Amino acid sequence: MRIAAIADIHGNHLALEAVLADIARVGVDLTVNLGDHLSSPLEAGKTADLLLANEMISIRGNHDRWILEKTPEEMGASDRWALGQLTEAHKAWLAALPATRTVEDRIFLCHGTPSDDNTYWLERVLDGGMTMNRIEAIEAEAGGIDCPLLLCAHSHIPRSVRLSDGRLVVNPGSVGCPGYQDPTPPHPHVMQAGTPDATYAILEEVGGRWSVTFRQVPYDNIAMSRLAAERGNKAWASALESGWVR
Repeated sequence: MRIAAIADIHGNHLALEAVLADIARVGVDLTVNLGDHLSSPLEAGKTADLLLANEMISIRGNHDRWILEKTPEEMGASDRWALGQLTEAHKAWLAALPATRTVEDRIFLCHGTPSDDNTYWLERVLDGGMTMNRIEAIEAEAGGIDCPLLLCAHSHIPRSVRLSDGRLVVNPGSVGCPGYQDPTPPHPHVMQAGTPDATYAILEEVGGRWSVTFRQVPYDNIAMSRLAAERGNKAWASALESGWVR
């Protein structure tokens, strides 16, 4: 079996178009989408139209949930901007998405961790910045999930971890947002992929064991960077231009 895993599109319709075209060239049995589809200073409406027109297995992310649950006054700027571009059909699609999902009894999907869509699974935030999570913590979150492949997102950083029992945990990285600032206490931090390319993962099962290949897809990231700058978001503009938040 061969699947594509995408995540954290964040309203970047040009990056999504490029990734979908790359997936079509590579060829897969199915595509799974791990959430945070629309929140951004970019093109949430166009991105939602693309997602509704393409069949894939999708779950929701923390920003998808916040767009539906919070009032505009409670939202951050990116969620509020996205909300203003969404139709009732877009909102209904978001509302129907589950927080987690199991595919064919062997592939588990979540956005953050299995229990929290707003927590990193493979990374942790310390006072000095971001670091890899402890294997004990990663394995604890995987407890009770009887699937050989576990997929997560949220940090925007492509990463894989092989658990001691052979299960594989994979974050495919971000299709549309290669870096961001998170001001949330107690440890405000920056995440940055170091490349402006759209990133996703191909997962392949051979002989009952899963492997991962991360793919980086060039697209017109400068157009998206300029759009973010026009809409007053310097951090997004920098990350979209270079893969770094400056």
